[in-house]
Amino acid sequence: MLRAGLFAFAAASIFLGAALYINIVEQPARLKLEPRASLREWTPSNRRGFAMLALLAVLSAILAYADFAHSGDMRWPIGGTLMLLTWPYAYFVITPVNVMLHDVPPGEPASSVRELLHEWGLLEAGQTAIGLAAWLIFLWSLTG
Repeated sequence: MLRAGLFAFAAASIFLGAALYINIVEQPARLKLEPRASLREWTPSNRRGFAMLALLAVLSAILAYADFAHSGDMRWPIGGTLMLLTWPYAYFVITPVNVMLHDVPPGEPASSVRELLHEWGLLEAGQTAIGLAAWLIFLWSLTG
């Protein structure tokens, strides 16, 4: 019988891979563009990325809680809760910068746009770190 925890780990792995891709590939490439072009690229990418990461976090958490209900291993709800913590982190930490980026007036200096995009990338790395912590707990649960 397949354990729900294995699927929780898989969802967390996809979350972590996508978050790392954003930090290691997408964001550095975006920052090489002219600031206005960076902002035009960031807007649809951020919307899609948010939806994907949010769904993966919830799916992983639900599956982790299901494995806990079956196994009683407390590591599963800890990892699941960490995955869910990406939601308030995104809302309270990243969203204020998102709002500023969405509301950049047309005449805003390029340096301001670049600073906001750089700040957004650093904050996104925090979300990746939360996903990594949950992933490590899931890995520990599966191996020990």
